Amino acid sequence: MSVSTSSALDATNVLEPEKKQRREPMFFQKRDSMAPRGWASVLQYVILVVAGLISLFPFYAMIVMSLREPGVPLTFPESLIPQDLTFQHYIEIWSTGKMPRWLLNTAIYSFVSVFFVLLFSAMAGYGFAKKRFRGREFIFWLFIAMVMVPYHVTLIPQFMLISQMGGVNTYWGLILPTLVNVQATFLMRQFITSIPDELIEAAKVDGASEARIFFTIIVPLCKPILATLGLFVFLWHWNDFLWPLVVAQHPDVQVLTVGVARMLQENAPLSSTLAGSAIALAPILIAYMFASRHFTEGAVMSGVKG
Repeated sequence: MSVSTSSALDATNVLEPEKKQRREPMFFQKRDSMAPRGWASVLQYVILVVAGLISLFPFYAMIVMSLREPGVPLTFPESLIPQDLTFQHYIEIWSTGKMPRWLLNTAIYSFVSVFFVLLFSAMAGYGFAKKRFRGREFIFWLFIAMVMVPYHVTLIPQFMLISQMGGVNTYWGLILPTLVNVQATFLMRQFITSIPDELIEAAKVDGASEARIFFTIIVPLCKPILATLGLFVFLWHWNDFLWPLVVAQHPDVQVLTVGVARMLQENAPLSSTLAGSAIALAPILIAYMFASRHFTEGAVMSGVKG
Protein backbone atom coordinates (compact mmCIF):
# COMPACT_ATOMS: atom_id res chain seq x y z
CA MET A 1 0.00 0.00 0.00
CA SER A 2 2.89 2.37 0.77
CA VAL A 3 4.44 1.77 -2.63
CA SER A 4 1.13 2.42 -4.36
CA THR A 5 0.58 5.54 -2.30
CA SER A 6 4.03 6.94 -3.05
CA SER A 7 3.58 6.20 -6.75
CA ALA A 8 0.25 8.01 -6.72
CA LEU A 9 1.84 10.98 -4.93
CA ASP A 10 4.68 11.09 -7.43
CA ALA A 11 2.20 11.04 -10.31
CA THR A 12 0.21 13.79 -8.63
CA ASN A 13 3.34 15.92 -8.20
CA VAL A 14 4.24 15.42 -11.82
CA LEU A 15 0.78 16.36 -13.04
CA GLU A 16 0.37 19.28 -10.63
CA PRO A 17 2.43 21.81 -12.65
CA GLU A 18 0.38 20.95 -15.70
CA LYS A 19 -2.85 21.64 -13.79
CA LYS A 20 -1.46 24.89 -12.47
CA GLN A 21 -0.41 25.86 -15.95
CA ARG A 22 -3.89 25.15 -17.28
CA ARG A 23 -5.44 27.23 -14.50
CA GLU A 24 -3.38 30.33 -15.23
CA PRO A 25 -5.47 33.33 -16.22
CA MET A 26 -5.61 34.23 -19.89
CA PHE A 27 -3.65 37.47 -19.44
CA PHE A 28 -0.63 35.49 -18.13
CA GLN A 29 -0.48 33.27 -21.24
CA LYS A 30 1.90 34.18 -23.99
CA ARG A 31 0.40 35.30 -27.25
CA ASP A 32 1.33 33.53 -30.46
CA SER A 33 3.97 35.64 -32.17
CA MET A 34 2.77 34.48 -35.59
CA ALA A 35 -0.85 35.62 -35.02
CA PRO A 36 -1.84 38.85 -36.79
CA ARG A 37 -2.30 41.88 -34.54
CA GLY A 38 -4.25 45.10 -34.83
CA TRP A 39 -4.36 46.58 -38.32
CA ALA A 40 -2.58 43.55 -39.77
CA SER A 41 -5.54 41.38 -38.77
CA VAL A 42 -8.02 43.87 -40.24
CA LEU A 43 -6.03 44.06 -43.47
CA GLN A 44 -5.94 40.31 -43.69
CA TYR A 45 -9.72 40.04 -43.44
CA VAL A 46 -10.21 42.87 -45.94
CA ILE A 47 -8.00 41.10 -48.46
CA LEU A 48 -9.89 37.83 -47.94
CA VAL A 49 -13.26 39.54 -48.36
CA VAL A 50 -12.14 41.32 -51.54
CA ALA A 51 -10.73 38.09 -52.96
CA GLY A 52 -13.97 36.29 -52.15
CA LEU A 53 -16.09 38.96 -53.84
CA ILE A 54 -13.91 38.87 -56.94
CA SER A 55 -14.26 35.08 -57.08
CA LEU A 56 -18.05 35.21 -56.67
CA PHE A 57 -18.63 38.03 -59.15
CA PRO A 58 -18.67 35.82 -62.31
CA PHE A 59 -21.29 33.56 -60.73
CA TYR A 60 -23.39 36.55 -59.71
CA ALA A 61 -23.19 37.97 -63.24
CA MET A 62 -24.13 34.61 -64.75
CA ILE A 63 -27.22 34.23 -62.56
CA VAL A 64 -28.43 37.84 -62.95
CA MET A 65 -27.98 37.98 -66.73
CA SER A 66 -29.60 34.56 -67.19
CA LEU A 67 -32.71 35.91 -65.45
CA ARG A 68 -33.12 38.92 -67.74
CA GLU A 69 -36.26 39.23 -69.83
CA PRO A 70 -36.07 37.76 -73.36
CA GLY A 71 -35.26 40.32 -76.03
CA VAL A 72 -33.65 42.79 -73.63
CA PRO A 73 -30.10 43.59 -74.79
CA LEU A 74 -27.34 42.85 -72.31
CA THR A 75 -25.33 45.97 -71.62
CA PHE A 76 -22.63 46.53 -69.03
CA PRO A 77 -23.02 47.48 -66.23
CA GLU A 78 -26.80 47.91 -66.43
CA SER A 79 -27.37 44.17 -66.91
CA LEU A 80 -25.69 43.43 -63.58
CA ILE A 81 -28.45 45.21 -61.66
CA PRO A 82 -31.24 42.74 -60.71
CA GLN A 83 -34.46 44.01 -62.27
CA ASP A 84 -37.39 42.46 -64.15
CA LEU A 85 -36.09 38.98 -63.40
CA THR A 86 -37.74 35.96 -65.04
CA PHE A 87 -37.09 32.22 -65.49
CA GLN A 88 -38.18 32.33 -69.12
CA HIS A 89 -34.75 31.36 -70.48
CA TYR A 90 -34.59 28.35 -68.17
CA ILE A 91 -38.06 27.24 -69.25
CA GLU A 92 -37.19 27.60 -72.95
CA ILE A 93 -33.96 25.59 -72.90
CA TRP A 94 -35.57 22.92 -70.73
CA SER A 95 -38.66 22.61 -72.93
CA THR A 96 -36.56 21.94 -76.04
CA GLY A 97 -35.65 18.50 -74.63
CA LYS A 98 -31.91 18.94 -75.15
CA MET A 99 -31.02 20.00 -71.63
CA PRO A 100 -32.55 16.94 -69.88
CA ARG A 101 -30.72 14.68 -72.33
CA TRP A 102 -27.43 16.49 -71.75
CA LEU A 103 -27.91 16.19 -67.99
CA LEU A 104 -28.62 12.46 -68.26
CA ASN A 105 -25.56 11.85 -70.45
CA THR A 106 -23.32 13.88 -68.15
CA ALA A 107 -24.64 12.08 -65.07
CA ILE A 108 -23.99 8.66 -66.64
CA TYR A 109 -20.51 9.72 -67.73
CA SER A 110 -19.64 11.19 -64.33
CA PHE A 111 -21.11 8.68 -61.88
CA VAL A 112 -19.95 5.56 -63.73
CA SER A 113 -16.45 6.99 -64.08
CA VAL A 114 -16.34 8.02 -60.40
CA PHE A 115 -17.36 4.54 -59.24
CA PHE A 116 -14.75 2.69 -61.28
CA VAL A 117 -11.98 5.23 -60.73
CA LEU A 118 -12.42 4.94 -56.96
CA LEU A 119 -12.61 1.15 -57.12
CA PHE A 120 -9.56 0.67 -59.35
CA SER A 121 -7.46 3.34 -57.62
CA ALA A 122 -8.23 1.87 -54.19
CA MET A 123 -7.29 -1.63 -55.38
CA ALA A 124 -4.09 -0.42 -57.03
CA GLY A 125 -3.22 1.77 -54.05
CA TYR A 126 -3.71 -1.19 -51.70
CA GLY A 127 -1.46 -3.36 -53.84
CA PHE A 128 1.31 -0.77 -54.08
CA ALA A 129 1.10 0.10 -50.37
CA LYS A 130 0.73 -3.26 -48.62
CA LYS A 131 1.85 -5.98 -51.02
CA ARG A 132 5.46 -7.06 -51.46
CA PHE A 133 6.45 -8.18 -54.93
CA ARG A 134 9.47 -7.85 -57.18
CA GLY A 135 9.68 -4.55 -59.03
CA ARG A 136 6.95 -2.90 -56.99
CA GLU A 137 8.67 0.48 -56.67
CA PHE A 138 9.79 0.48 -60.30
CA ILE A 139 6.29 -0.30 -61.56
CA PHE A 140 4.77 2.31 -59.26
CA TRP A 141 7.07 5.14 -60.33
CA LEU A 142 6.75 4.09 -63.97
CA PHE A 143 3.01 4.37 -63.48
CA ILE A 144 3.40 7.79 -61.85
CA ALA A 145 5.62 8.92 -64.75
CA MET A 146 2.50 8.86 -66.93
CA VAL A 147 1.53 12.14 -65.28
CA MET A 148 4.41 13.80 -67.14
CA VAL A 149 2.87 12.90 -70.52
CA PRO A 150 0.55 15.71 -71.72
CA TYR A 151 -3.02 14.59 -72.23
CA HIS A 152 -3.17 16.13 -75.69
CA VAL A 153 -0.33 13.84 -76.85
CA THR A 154 -2.41 10.73 -76.14
CA LEU A 155 -5.71 12.17 -77.36
CA ILE A 156 -5.36 11.20 -81.04
CA PRO A 157 -4.06 7.63 -80.42
CA GLN A 158 -6.79 7.18 -77.82
CA PHE A 159 -9.46 8.30 -80.27
CA MET A 160 -8.07 6.01 -82.99
CA LEU A 161 -8.22 3.00 -80.67
CA ILE A 162 -11.78 3.76 -79.58
CA SER A 163 -12.79 4.38 -83.20
CA GLN A 164 -11.36 1.05 -84.38
CA MET A 165 -13.22 -0.68 -81.55
CA GLY A 166 -16.49 0.94 -82.65
CA GLY A 167 -16.85 3.12 -79.58
CA VAL A 168 -17.44 6.50 -81.21
CA ASN A 169 -20.79 8.05 -80.20
CA THR A 170 -21.35 5.39 -77.53
CA TYR A 171 -21.43 5.53 -73.75
CA TRP A 172 -18.74 2.89 -73.29
CA GLY A 173 -16.43 4.64 -75.75
CA LEU A 174 -16.89 7.85 -73.78
CA ILE A 175 -16.30 6.23 -70.38
CA LEU A 176 -13.71 3.50 -70.98
CA PRO A 177 -10.54 5.67 -71.34
CA THR A 178 -11.36 7.54 -68.10
CA LEU A 179 -11.60 4.56 -65.75
CA VAL A 180 -7.95 4.69 -64.62
CA ASN A 181 -6.57 7.81 -62.96
CA VAL A 182 -2.91 8.11 -62.03
CA GLN A 183 -3.37 10.92 -59.49
CA ALA A 184 -6.13 9.01 -57.71
CA THR A 185 -3.95 5.89 -57.50
CA PHE A 186 -1.06 7.89 -56.07
CA LEU A 187 -3.22 9.51 -53.38
CA MET A 188 -4.80 6.18 -52.43
CA ARG A 189 -1.39 4.56 -52.13
CA GLN A 190 -0.11 7.37 -49.91
CA PHE A 191 -3.16 7.14 -47.66
CA ILE A 192 -3.23 3.34 -47.37
CA THR A 193 0.47 3.31 -46.49
CA SER A 194 -0.43 4.96 -43.16
CA ILE A 195 -2.84 2.15 -42.21
CA PRO A 196 -1.16 -0.13 -39.63
CA ASP A 197 -0.07 -3.52 -40.97
CA GLU A 198 -1.21 -5.10 -37.70
CA LEU A 199 -4.85 -4.72 -38.74
CA ILE A 200 -4.24 -6.70 -41.92
CA GLU A 201 -2.18 -9.34 -40.13
CA ALA A 202 -4.88 -9.79 -37.49
CA ALA A 203 -7.50 -10.23 -40.19
CA LYS A 204 -5.36 -12.86 -41.92
CA VAL A 205 -4.95 -14.74 -38.63
CA ASP A 206 -8.75 -14.81 -38.33
CA GLY A 207 -8.91 -16.37 -41.78
CA ALA A 208 -10.13 -13.36 -43.77
CA SER A 209 -9.57 -13.45 -47.50
CA GLU A 210 -7.92 -10.66 -49.46
CA ALA A 211 -11.28 -9.49 -50.77
CA ARG A 212 -12.75 -9.38 -47.28
CA ILE A 213 -9.72 -7.52 -45.91
CA PHE A 214 -9.99 -4.97 -48.69
CA PHE A 215 -13.74 -4.34 -48.50
CA THR A 216 -14.23 -4.60 -44.72
CA ILE A 217 -11.00 -3.03 -43.41
CA ILE A 218 -9.24 -0.95 -46.05
CA VAL A 219 -12.25 0.66 -47.73
CA PRO A 220 -13.99 1.79 -44.48
CA LEU A 221 -10.74 3.34 -43.23
CA CYS A 222 -10.37 5.17 -46.56
CA LYS A 223 -13.77 6.87 -46.48
CA PRO A 224 -12.36 10.41 -46.04
CA ILE A 225 -9.93 10.16 -48.94
CA LEU A 226 -12.50 8.33 -51.07
CA ALA A 227 -14.98 11.16 -50.51
CA THR A 228 -12.33 13.72 -51.44
CA LEU A 229 -11.27 11.84 -54.56
CA GLY A 230 -14.88 11.15 -55.49
CA LEU A 231 -15.67 14.85 -55.44
CA PHE A 232 -12.58 15.74 -57.47
CA VAL A 233 -13.18 12.99 -60.04
CA PHE A 234 -16.83 14.01 -60.30
CA LEU A 235 -15.79 17.60 -60.99
CA TRP A 236 -13.24 16.50 -63.59
CA HIS A 237 -15.78 14.45 -65.52
CA TRP A 238 -18.72 16.81 -65.09
CA ASN A 239 -16.64 19.69 -66.50
CA ASP A 240 -14.80 17.59 -69.09
CA PHE A 241 -15.03 19.08 -72.55
CA LEU A 242 -12.25 17.94 -74.90
CA TRP A 243 -12.72 14.16 -74.85
CA PRO A 244 -16.56 14.28 -75.04
CA LEU A 245 -16.24 16.78 -77.89
CA VAL A 246 -14.04 14.38 -79.85
CA VAL A 247 -15.70 11.03 -79.20
CA ALA A 248 -19.37 11.94 -78.54
CA GLN A 249 -20.53 14.14 -81.41
CA HIS A 250 -24.01 12.66 -81.81
CA PRO A 251 -26.75 14.64 -80.03
CA ASP A 252 -27.93 11.53 -78.18
CA VAL A 253 -24.62 11.18 -76.30
CA GLN A 254 -23.56 14.81 -75.96
CA VAL A 255 -22.74 16.08 -72.48
CA LEU A 256 -23.54 19.45 -70.91
CA THR A 257 -20.26 21.19 -71.68
CA VAL A 258 -20.43 20.29 -75.36
CA GLY A 259 -24.14 21.14 -75.55
CA VAL A 260 -23.69 24.59 -74.02
CA ALA A 261 -20.78 25.28 -76.38
CA ARG A 262 -22.96 24.33 -79.35
CA MET A 263 -25.59 26.80 -78.15
CA LEU A 264 -23.02 29.54 -78.72
CA GLN A 265 -22.24 28.20 -82.20
CA GLU A 266 -25.94 28.21 -83.03
CA ASN A 267 -26.17 31.92 -82.06
CA ALA A 268 -28.47 31.27 -79.14
CA PRO A 269 -29.19 34.28 -76.91
CA LEU A 270 -26.47 34.91 -74.36
CA SER A 271 -29.01 34.77 -71.53
CA SER A 272 -30.08 31.28 -72.63
CA THR A 273 -26.46 30.13 -72.76
CA LEU A 274 -25.87 31.50 -69.28
CA ALA A 275 -29.00 29.73 -68.07
CA GLY A 276 -27.58 26.47 -69.41
CA SER A 277 -24.31 27.16 -67.60
CA ALA A 278 -26.20 27.82 -64.36
CA ILE A 279 -28.06 24.50 -64.69
CA ALA A 280 -24.72 22.75 -65.28
CA LEU A 281 -23.31 24.37 -62.13
CA ALA A 282 -26.13 23.29 -59.80
CA PRO A 283 -25.18 19.57 -59.47
CA ILE A 284 -21.60 20.55 -58.60
CA LEU A 285 -22.79 22.68 -55.69
CA ILE A 286 -25.13 19.93 -54.51
CA ALA A 287 -22.33 17.35 -54.65
CA TYR A 288 -20.03 19.58 -52.62
CA MET A 289 -22.74 20.22 -50.01
CA PHE A 290 -23.18 16.49 -49.43
CA ALA A 291 -19.44 15.68 -49.42
CA SER A 292 -18.07 18.83 -47.78
CA ARG A 293 -17.46 17.26 -44.36
CA HIS A 294 -15.64 14.24 -45.77
CA PHE A 295 -13.89 16.45 -48.31
CA THR A 296 -12.37 18.68 -45.62
CA GLU A 297 -11.40 15.72 -43.44
CA GLY A 298 -9.89 13.85 -46.36
CA ALA A 299 -7.92 16.85 -47.56
CA VAL A 300 -6.44 17.38 -44.10
CA MET A 301 -5.66 13.72 -43.51
CA SER A 302 -4.12 13.22 -46.95
CA GLY A 303 -1.96 16.28 -46.42
CA VAL A 304 -0.79 15.06 -43.01
CA LYS A 305 -0.32 11.40 -43.85
CA GLY A 306 0.88 11.84 -47.43
